[in-house]
Amino acid sequence: MRDLLDPKNDFVFKRIFGSEENKDVLLVFLNRTFQEAGEPPLSEIILMNPYTDKDSPQDKQSIFDIQAKTTEGKLINIEMQLFNRYDNEKRTLYYWSKQYASQLEEGQPYKNLKKCVTINILNFSILPSDHYHNVFHLREDRSGISLTDDLEIHFLELSKLNHQPTTKSGGLLNWLLFLKSDNTDNWEVLKMQEPELGKAMTVLEFLSQDEEARRLYEMRQKALHDEASLREGAREEGERQGELRGRLEVAVKMIAKGMDLESVSELTGISIEELKKK
Repeated sequence: MRDLLDPKNDFVFKRIFGSEENKDVLLVFLNRTFQEAGEPPLSEIILMNPYTDKDSPQDKQSIFDIQAKTTEGKLINIEMQLFNRYDNEKRTLYYWSKQYASQLEEGQPYKNLKKCVTINILNFSILPSDHYHNVFHLREDRSGISLTDDLEIHFLELSKLNHQPTTKSGGLLNWLLFLKSDNTDNWEVLKMQEPELGKAMTVLEFLSQDEEARRLYEMRQKALHDEASLREGAREEGERQGELRGRLEVAVKMIAKGMDLESVSELTGISIEELKKK
């Protein structure tokens, strides 16, 4: 068998969990997530943006999030994030607010607004907690009184799975271990503990043997790595520019106190030519 594709790739993730034929896989995953948060299970979901052939990595407008709705109208958005885009908390709240506000058309009453749930699956850590699953709501600080149940945000951090007890069986942990995909030797154990994982594993194996799916996967992987490299390069350049501005400010103060350019250049590492421009 050829090497398996990485299910953390958002294109592959949506193929497994976000297509109509695999809606039952998504439903089990969501119920395991909500069960661990102490919430009642869902009986049915409606996919709002199911996977289609238009979801191609060649199209920069393709959305690889999974958007679903319950029969009661509750909206759920699931996003797989392979690389840290930074400012994740603000980014998450921004997209949650857009989803929440988009429910109303002009003239409709606020009571029509339904609960919106965001589930972020992260291949990195952002929260100061050892637990892999953290859930946020709007509550009063001292009493814990809920302002509204309409906001619910889950962070599932795959990087923290190694810190969890290995004796726990079944449930959300098994699904996340499958997604982490760093040890396929334990798949049989995961399937014994969580039989519904079998279909997700079968779909991944099928995709991994499909030449077209693999080609699109490689294309998406390249796009993700390029995006991460550009972001990291921009961050490093920003840090370099910030450090340079700091040294220039010190140099200006030194010159103002009467120090000669040669000494200032030696102490700050800024060339005499650059100092003369200031």
